[in-house]
Amino acid sequence: MDRRFFSKFSLSAASLLAISGFDKLENHFKKKVIKDVFVHQVYFWLHNPTNPDDRKKFLEGIELLKKCKSIQSYHVGKPAGTSRSVIDASYTYSWLTIYKNAEDEQAYQVDPIHLQFVKEYQHLWTKVIVYDSIDI
Repeated sequence: MDRRFFSKFSLSAASLLAISGFDKLENHFKKKVIKDVFVHQVYFWLHNPTNPDDRKKFLEGIELLKKCKSIQSYHVGKPAGTSRSVIDASYTYSWLTIYKNAEDEQAYQVDPIHLQFVKEYQHLWTKVIVYDSIDI
């Protein structure tokens, strides 16, 4: 293949990528720092973790919690199946919520939806652990 053709082709391809927003694509893959937020992580151990009805009922309650207005972002999870000595995968479900600040998280704690969730669904779990964190 002619080297001049290859050089022109490479230059054209690079120009096309630059024009088509390659810089935007590159920015998409940069790590995003989460700052100036209040992070609330909750881990639940259900009484009957293998009971499909109990699992369904618990997730029904989580659907209610998602409606709390002070929550900026949330994630519902389960153990990932990873296994190392530092991993505790004994919980049934995790509930991660992010708030603008501690005041918004406190508003969540007294939100009627949150209070309803605790009242109506607490019979499903044996243990709950909460980890709250803020920026260092």
